Amino acid sequence: MTPRTIVSRALLAAGLATAIPLVSEMRAGPAERVLTDRWNVVPIEPRGQVELGVSFRPRQAEALGLGVRQTLTTLLAYPFEVIRLSAYWDRMEPAAGVFDTTELDWQLDEAERSGKQIILCLGAIKSFGYPEYFVPRHHVSGGLPEGRLVDEKSHPALLEAVTMHLTRLVQRYRDRPGIRAWQVEHEAADPLGMEHSWRLATSFIRHEVQAVRAADPTRPILMNGFLPTSTAVLAQQWWRTRDQGDSLAVAAELADIIGIDFYPRHAVTSLGRWSLYLDGAKGLLPALRRRRLLACRQELVVTEGQAEPWESITVPPSPDGRASSSCPPDRIIDNYNECLRWTRDDTRLGAYLFWGAEYWVMRDRHGDSRYLDAFARILEQT
Repeated sequence: MTPRTIVSRALLAAGLATAIPLVSEMRAGPAERVLTDRWNVVPIEPRGQVELGVSFRPRQAEALGLGVRQTLTTLLAYPFEVIRLSAYWDRMEPAAGVFDTTELDWQLDEAERSGKQIILCLGAIKSFGYPEYFVPRHHVSGGLPEGRLVDEKSHPALLEAVTMHLTRLVQRYRDRPGIRAWQVEHEAADPLGMEHSWRLATSFIRHEVQAVRAADPTRPILMNGFLPTSTAVLAQQWWRTRDQGDSLAVAAELADIIGIDFYPRHAVTSLGRWSLYLDGAKGLLPALRRRRLLACRQELVVTEGQAEPWESITVPPSPDGRASSSCPPDRIIDNYNECLRWTRDDTRLGAYLFWGAEYWVMRDRHGDSRYLDAFARILEQT
């Protein structure tokens, strides 16, 4: 056997080894399914000391046609412990010299009044909720350069503005007793899907963390990252972040608490009423990555546990009398159960935050309370 033949066969074997899990993790089927009451009978994992909560996105509430204050009031009435809020820089500083915290102030007031503990995402470049990039235009008028790392050398003025903004925010809110932790950036070192290819350099993020610690050395810093749940996404993420590691790797280096964003089923593309989904949460390679993460020294928090549809459009669909296949109501419980099983014998999972609460309220306003009811059932039975 010639060396060329050996190499060719090795490459073929490697290709087959990659293709097999890729094919096994794909699901094709109708994008919508009939609503059922499985959410009311599926068993629920006991949570032990794990606290439960939600993230709140005022912009998502607006996109879904909801009143922002009414939506937050509805959610805060439920007996969960933790809520994650965000300081959106472009709304606080719509023009140079303006610093308006009215929107965040009332959210914090309401959360504290209801007795919730708060994880406050400070940004500044990225925060949760599409499109995840909320820098005021007067700081980066033309956007950030695609295909490049953003660091202190390429963007010194932006870094200066960022650190000043973070310091100002922490100094304003550090005396609030309800704030449990500061979140620095959102999926800090990752690009946003296929929408942009620029990324924050670890050195840039380190300066941000140092600024927050200097302004408040008493509270822990949380950083989060997207946990790939399919071989295809794992490979893509590794390739795009191979120079410095992804957000979870950076969080393990810089943060006190590591946040996991967990989306086990999401659409890749659609054709008419059919969609192609990636669903590889039980795949071998994603499981190996998860085990390495669970072996880290920091406390873990599921910052985003999928509890709303992730279809092939930005705003999740809401079919009348049906549910999107990526996340019907019962999958709220399935996804929660999966994460609780990871750490069944380990109490380092501090909290589980459900992602998609605004969607539940929108569904309820249109006559389908199943999503809210599934959430309430978890709270009642755990």
